[in-house]
Amino acid sequence: MEKKTLTQKETAARLFHYLKPQGFFILVSIVMAALTVAGTLYLPILMGEAIDCILGPGQVDFAAIRRILLYGVAAALLTGLAQWVMNICNNRITFHVTRDIRNRAMDKIEILPLKYVDGHSYGDVVSRVIADVDQFADGLLMGFTQFFTGVITILGTIGFMFSIHGWIALLVICLTPISLFVARFIASHTYSMFRLQSETRGEETALIEEVMEGQKVVRAFGYEPTAQKRFDEVNGRLQKCSLQATFYSSLVNPCTRFVNSLVYASVALSGALVALSGGLSVGQLTVLLSYANQYTKPFNEISGVVTELQNAFACAARIFELIDEKPQTPDAPDAAVLKEVQGNVTLSHVDFSYLPDVPLIEDFNLQVEKGQRVAIVGPTGCGKTTVINLLMRFYDVNGGSIQVDGTDIRKITRESLRHSYGMVLQDTWLKTGTVRENITLGDTSYSDEEIIHAAKEAHSYGFIKKMPKGLDTMITDDGAGMSQGQKQLLCITRVMLHVPEMLILDEATSSIDTRTEQRIQNAFAKLMEGRTSFIVAHRLSTIQNADIILVMRDGKIIEKGDHDSLLAQNGFYANLYNSQFANV
Repeated sequence: MEKKTLTQKETAARLFHYLKPQGFFILVSIVMAALTVAGTLYLPILMGEAIDCILGPGQVDFAAIRRILLYGVAAALLTGLAQWVMNICNNRITFHVTRDIRNRAMDKIEILPLKYVDGHSYGDVVSRVIADVDQFADGLLMGFTQFFTGVITILGTIGFMFSIHGWIALLVICLTPISLFVARFIASHTYSMFRLQSETRGEETALIEEVMEGQKVVRAFGYEPTAQKRFDEVNGRLQKCSLQATFYSSLVNPCTRFVNSLVYASVALSGALVALSGGLSVGQLTVLLSYANQYTKPFNEISGVVTELQNAFACAARIFELIDEKPQTPDAPDAAVLKEVQGNVTLSHVDFSYLPDVPLIEDFNLQVEKGQRVAIVGPTGCGKTTVINLLMRFYDVNGGSIQVDGTDIRKITRESLRHSYGMVLQDTWLKTGTVRENITLGDTSYSDEEIIHAAKEAHSYGFIKKMPKGLDTMITDDGAGMSQGQKQLLCITRVMLHVPEMLILDEATSSIDTRTEQRIQNAFAKLMEGRTSFIVAHRLSTIQNADIILVMRDGKIIEKGDHDSLLAQNGFYANLYNSQFANV
């Protein structure tokens, strides 16, 4: 299904939903904006009255001017106070809305299916949650700060101009649509460009993150020139769409300024003619010219706000699309919690594919009894790791069922299912924290003696005790300063400590030297006694003692049996085994 792109109207409607809880502060902001505008527009009236108090040499009403000056100071103080309160409200609204959006985005990331995570670059997701929300916040803050004030200023100046001279006010109103038409025409063309800019920026962020994370691979294979070419291509597209968006958006202000100059000139000319005929005083003409200038100024500000809002809406649309992504299927309300797991696993007529048009696993059947060790071998891409993903319910089957102790895993809570498995994967993962926290996963119920015993079983204690603070040594999520083998030994130590009911070992010793591997295999053999175990391996020497060996190709089991029986068949497994040990 093609991904739906949110329109500007739909994005605005979604934004209104997030603004509703801030209704009180929005109301206060509008009131303060009205007071700010009222104070600002009252000052020209006082100026006009002061001018009319000066009739000529020796004909100045200083008492009236003094009174007008006091009123002006009071109006300026009130305007400043109102503007300060308005800015506080606008900042609060903006940051609370962006906080709520980020929280919603983070909550959605927590429940997104792995299909989405595997299908989208991390850099693009990070760009949506960080950069796009920041851009949205900037546009929203400018919108609240200038939009309300600008609109109220326009309405206020028109009202005051009507109170002074109706025909001149009507002339201003008749010229206004020209400015609005120009601004709307340009703004309608900038939204798509700002959206493309935001998407390209996310693509560039993803590329930079990919190259930075894979620096060792990039340098080892001399990929730098190709990476630079890829970056230049994406950066060139970002430059092009950014220039287009900026060019069109920059047209708004000068175009509206030109129209506004026409308005000012029209008021000046018509007002001067009326003043000559005695219809206006000099002070009133001054007030009208001041209002004409203040009336046109918000159009310039609003045109800039519209440009920022186009960018903000484009960024908001991308973050809303992330929030709207379909979450993983939640646990059923009556989902069972696995307790006292026996480890009987049954896969019945399982069908699965990552892409609808590309079948992978078809009619997969397997019966595993408690305590059996099941090894899965086969060429790359045959579906070995996919079976592990299905057992852990990282993905749900498209057809058939997987049962644990007679219960379909779709009727079991994910937490209890995954807690029943202990996993050691080829790709190790750590988190920033102490060695102890990485082994216990934050569970403080384990004593140091238990942790050290597990580390000795996993043969990791030798390098742990040499660290500056032993178990309390801080390590980073990328395991800086540790070898790949040491990181994998820490992951094995976790399993040795937690002692789960079932085991999944996916190339668990791929980065470990042969001597240590043999010792760990002995420890695993001891750990697997009485526990159902699934072992994915390319080195067939590690699975010779498995109870069942499944030979997979193209998502199907083509051979099944123990090591000796499969060699006797002289089939695919025998060819794999002989290819590895032909020269031994």
